[in-house]
Amino acid sequence: MPDATCVVTGPRRRRRDITAKKTAPPAAPDLSSVAESWTRLVALHSQVDSVVGRALQRHFSIGLSEFLALIACSAAPDGEMRMQDLTDAVNLNQSSVSRMVTRLERVGLTERRTCEHDRRGVYTGITDAGYQVLREAVPVYESALTEALDRSAADPTLTSLVEAISDLR
Repeated sequence: MPDATCVVTGPRRRRRDITAKKTAPPAAPDLSSVAESWTRLVALHSQVDSVVGRALQRHFSIGLSEFLALIACSAAPDGEMRMQDLTDAVNLNQSSVSRMVTRLERVGLTERRTCEHDRRGVYTGITDAGYQVLREAVPVYESALTEALDRSAADPTLTSLVEAISDLR
């Protein structure tokens, strides 16, 4: 590569020439095929989450994690889950789940319940209003999911992953 000449002025306004040799950036390390696939899957997940999350927020003022919490509670016996089980279901830490449940309670979509057999056990249960929002949100979720996957399929690095997901149907 050609040399580059830079003009630098100091505090006394003297000029001096500095010649620096430009070098190419180091090559990126090679990833195994599994690591490369995982990296592409993470990128796909991020893109899809973003589109789906915005759609849910726009239509129902809930985020994707809140939607997933409503889905998890609705699928649980009696529509309720222990906080720790909900933490596992939505893949958030305990503190984040506690704040999320508080937000859902504030708008009437869930409520905290105590365990009949163990008064120390705290459950989060979906309310009738929560079921109603969930019924209305599922078609929006699925539409946004389809849109996001279709958009991602246009990216040649993600096409095979989107096709694999579509084959799961």
